[in-house]
Amino acid sequence: MDDRFNTAAGWALFAGIVGLGASIASGMYFEAGNPHSVEAGGYPIEDVDGGADAGEAVVDLGTILASADVALGEQQAAARCGNCHTFNQGGANGTGPNLYGVMGLPIGKHAAGFNYSADLSGKGGNWTWEAMNSWLLAPKQFAAGTTMGFAGLKDDNARASIILYLNSLGSNLPLPAPAAAAAEPALEGEAPAEGTPAEGADAVAAEVAPAAEEAPAAE
Repeated sequence: MDDRFNTAAGWALFAGIVGLGASIASGMYFEAGNPHSVEAGGYPIEDVDGGADAGEAVVDLGTILASADVALGEQQAAARCGNCHTFNQGGANGTGPNLYGVMGLPIGKHAAGFNYSADLSGKGGNWTWEAMNSWLLAPKQFAAGTTMGFAGLKDDNARASIILYLNSLGSNLPLPAPAAAAAEPALEGEAPAEGTPAEGADAVAAEVAPAAEEAPAAE
């Protein structure tokens, strides 16, 4: 009885070893033709906000500002920035500086008495349309050492509306023209080249006029 049991157990163990060996060999065979196998499961998730490259996004400010809305900008500024900033003339600085009249003034220096970060106060230049757009799009890329906790606003219309609202607070800088509209006057104002059909027609008309004056009237 013991011999028969031992024999059966031995065969069962042998079969298990053969099956395991076959499984390993099969895996090695199929893996050999697939050097770029997947190391981790799941689906890749795209960075819809642009990630670290968000500050490099190219937008035509004239175009997005043309469709921006001051009322929306006021609403967005209050919701997104109102906890740290005030917007009224002569308003006190909070966690962030008062923003009345900020557009057009020196970057990192416009609010008296506010302790700006060294990176922002040393940035140089003024708060132009382009500078404010870059700042609100990706503050850490605009001034890496900024202490502002705002991560950035990727929505073009919301961002442009906030900038438009800030400009309405005593700054009133002229709006940049949309790129397409700026190109049209140059096309319309071009002088006709020499020898164009229009110039040739004028020359022919000038030659025909004297001839008509010299011809006798028909009787």
